[in-house]
Amino acid sequence: MKIVDVAVGVIKRDNLIFISKRADDLHQGGLWEFPGGKIEANETVAQATARELHEEVGIDVVSQSEFMFIEHDYGDKQVRLHIQLVEQFSNEPCGKEGQLTQWVAIDSLASLTFPAANQAIIAKLESDF
Repeated sequence: MKIVDVAVGVIKRDNLIFISKRADDLHQGGLWEFPGGKIEANETVAQATARELHEEVGIDVVSQSEFMFIEHDYGDKQVRLHIQLVEQFSNEPCGKEGQLTQWVAIDSLASLTFPAANQAIIAKLESDF
């Protein structure tokens, strides 16, 4: 089975996290997610995170740090999530691909529906901040 390496950006401002909703026709469609996407060949995690966040939500990452790493098997697809914490960026994030987006308080994330692989990210955010 193919394993997909994905760069994920946890965009944080104070006690808020920026999230977006996956298009209904995508894998895990209709669920909320932390923005990101596939890591291309010859790209580092940091480069992929910066590129994906620019393309998806229109921000320019000023600095990022490793947050966590998750491997998850959805049955039809295996993913390796390379999660970066992004607290310094320019521009206000928005849905550049027409997706719904919102800033959510860390303690409210658990009330929203995320893909299974994202549950550990939410748990770590709740315990760290």
